[in-house]
Amino acid sequence: MEVGSIITYMLSRILGTRIIYSLKHSPAVVLLGPRQVGKTTLALEIGDQQPSIYLDLENDEDRAKLANPARYLEGHEDKLVILDEVQRVPELFQPLRGIIDKGRRHGKANGRFLLLGSAAMDLLQQSGESLAGRISYLELGPFDALEIDPLSIETLWIRGGFPRSFLAETDDLSMDWRRNFIRTYLERDVPQFGSRIPAETLRRFWTMLAHNQSQMFNAAILARSLGVDGKTIASYLDLLVDLLLVRRLPAWHRNVGKRLVKSPKVYVRDSGLTHALLGIRDMEALFGHPIVGQTWESFVMETLITAAPDGTEANYYRTSNGTEVDLVLTLPGGQLWAIEVKRSSAPKTERGFHSACADLRPEKRFVVYPGTERFPLDDLAEAIGVVELAKSLRALR
Repeated sequence: MEVGSIITYMLSRILGTRIIYSLKHSPAVVLLGPRQVGKTTLALEIGDQQPSIYLDLENDEDRAKLANPARYLEGHEDKLVILDEVQRVPELFQPLRGIIDKGRRHGKANGRFLLLGSAAMDLLQQSGESLAGRISYLELGPFDALEIDPLSIETLWIRGGFPRSFLAETDDLSMDWRRNFIRTYLERDVPQFGSRIPAETLRRFWTMLAHNQSQMFNAAILARSLGVDGKTIASYLDLLVDLLLVRRLPAWHRNVGKRLVKSPKVYVRDSGLTHALLGIRDMEALFGHPIVGQTWESFVMETLITAAPDGTEANYYRTSNGTEVDLVLTLPGGQLWAIEVKRSSAPKTERGFHSACADLRPEKRFVVYPGTERFPLDDLAEAIGVVELAKSLRALR
């Protein structure tokens, strides 16, 4: 696939319209996402629709332009200023506040800055402290099931959604890209975020998480395997979560009169990276691997969480006796959806799912399976494909 084809594909990202809307109603918008996910391509496409200027803050020349940010940026008050890898210059957020407030007095209230960042936690804290009430946040992930041809869903599952991996001409080229991505992240990008974790240690930890997709996080076992303590393991997990590469799915914690498991579940957010970490090159290898059910579950859950309306809370539910629901979505209005994920082409509801739903009393119950037909499993639960359920969630936005 040529670069031009990749760029054309990027123009159809669903988030593009939301970024434009947010810019119309906020002085600054932060677009978060891991490296190589397409933030820059999408931002430049938006910038092409209006007067704009782009600065890459990993570039020494561009950073030098901001030695006096107030003077430089006030000279571009009539443009959308796109600042890429903004977490590299955290001291910039404080002067941005004064520039935004001054622009408001001049009648330039919104659409001033589009800030792109590859790490969530520190960036949210830095920007939130300095730009409270002046900024909105959006997250761009890899391609999801609603941005591709539905016939390519298995390709998305095996290769993941990073554009150059998903759009590669062959599975081998896709795997090569993902392996290079992982190595570059560990050896170059992670140290730029101030981490002193040895690259090989973090790779081993990341690979352990891939082996334990959608399993409850057990810091003690991982700590023993790596020869470190539990606090160190927690810091490793925090880093990968902060880099938007791993999702920590919290356990349902509300009182339902049962003893509930409290440990989070953890999984690598992009299924293609999971498969690269585990050396799974193609669909044939995946179907013969014991991780196949867990990686399918993680893929489905990440797809649905991405599609859900803003403000949706995602949890899993598990009691001390093993009664469990894979995913519980609490929608903004308080409605609960209970979702079980099955790899079987002939799905059915289990006793544990019914028992958990009796505790939770969800408004809707679904079993997601690899097929496309939607049909009832009993009086309350439906079997449904991942694309169809993602569309239903997206329609609630």
